[in-house]
Amino acid sequence: MANPPFNLKKWGQEQLTDDKRWKYGIPPKGNANYAWLQHIVHHLAPNGVGGVVLANGSLSSNTSNEGEIRKNILENDLVGCIVALPDKLFYTTGIPVCIWFFNRDKKHKGQTLFIDARKIGDMVTRKLRELSDEDINKIASTYINWQNENGYEDIQGFCKVASIEEIKEHDYILTQ
Repeated sequence: MANPPFNLKKWGQEQLTDDKRWKYGIPPKGNANYAWLQHIVHHLAPNGVGGVVLANGSLSSNTSNEGEIRKNILENDLVGCIVALPDKLFYTTGIPVCIWFFNRDKKHKGQTLFIDARKIGDMVTRKLRELSDEDINKIASTYINWQNENGYEDIQGFCKVASIEEIKEHDYILTQ
């Protein structure tokens, strides 16, 4: 699991344009989000699973090749789950975030689980939200039940499984 700096503008792209990690496309100079995503994917073991916390903009940005990189990652069937989280979860930023879960050996080929957890959690101060154990268990058990085919059902407004064809119909944009 990685929590890299969101939307990092100066990340040294000029020195890394030929980097072997950019299998799905060269990340833009002014934003490292897609460099982080590809860095994690590159370092996954053959059956590896990894997660990356990023700003929600990473789910839909089409700036400077990001949409093409996202498309290529999805077409290679590496995204197992996307969890959209609420705002104010971090002390350093109030923006809403998401977690990308990658899986090189997906059980459900050609499918991605989307969990919309943007409305959960409780404000503990006017600037900070916390997720309770119950909130975390709801997210985790949804993913586990889907993975294990143990009573998973789509729940309108909370979770949905989408095929790569459905994602393609939405131009590879991963927002709910």
